[in-house]
Amino acid sequence: MTRRVEPSLVTALVGTAVSAYLTVEHFTSPALLACPEGATINCAKVTTSTWSVVAGVPVALLGLLFFVAMAVLVSPAAWRRPKLDAFRLAGAALGVLTALYLVWVELFQVDAICLWCTVAHLCALVLLGTVLWRVSERHLAPAA
Repeated sequence: MTRRVEPSLVTALVGTAVSAYLTVEHFTSPALLACPEGATINCAKVTTSTWSVVAGVPVALLGLLFFVAMAVLVSPAAWRRPKLDAFRLAGAALGVLTALYLVWVELFQVDAICLWCTVAHLCALVLLGTVLWRVSERHLAPAA
């Protein structure tokens, strides 16, 4: 029996890794971010802005918690439970809406883009796509 790689899980794990890196950098030294520093691309400017914390909680930590929760919801064992589909869809949609808001903040409030944050935002978008694909596959498949 061959096992297929679950794209949604891989995407959630990449998002988890990037968010973990950003969280560690937030609590240590954001100046160490491996990111080019220029007028438009400036991770340190984004991750140290007043917008990088919500109610005292770093946005990076919130992203980490989101991707860990989604990794659990899209694990192979969880995919065997169709009753979780609504939670997977809602979580992935919330991730994309949050990413869109954060991109708006980067572009129009901070005036800088963080490449690491962009990877996390893309992970949220790809995660939504893979979840939609898998759920629609399940619900549109002919009954056996």
